[in-house]
Amino acid sequence: MSEIETAVRDDLRRRMIARGGPADFKDAEIFELVSAVLGRAAARRDRDVLLLPELLADEQAWKPAAELKFSSHRPMVGPIIVFMKRRLLLPLMRWLFEYSEENFRRQEYVNRLVMACLEELAIENARLRREMEEQRARSTP
Repeated sequence: MSEIETAVRDDLRRRMIARGGPADFKDAEIFELVSAVLGRAAARRDRDVLLLPELLADEQAWKPAAELKFSSHRPMVGPIIVFMKRRLLLPLMRWLFEYSEENFRRQEYVNRLVMACLEELAIENARLRREMEEQRARSTP
């Protein structure tokens, strides 16, 4: 089974290089390491438990907004304008809202996947830094 996986991975690597992928992918070992890190991030079941969204102060800053809000800044005719928007424009544009809503859902999925990848890379970076520091501490008398 591992021979098949290796063949599929090599084929994918060659196709990516042929389409203009990173030159570093010519090294099969680097490609395998990158594939493993991204695979771990994509396979995470707990994409809702990520550190980066917790560090971002405002969820509205990174999460696509799919709500449809009608408002008006005019104090006198504002309620009439909002009523017209809700009763006339909303039914006419509902298809656009539903289409956009699916795209927002997809974008949020991609955002969470990218955040998971970034977190995996940050974890890997932290491990490597710790190992380097331990090696430096051992090598210096």
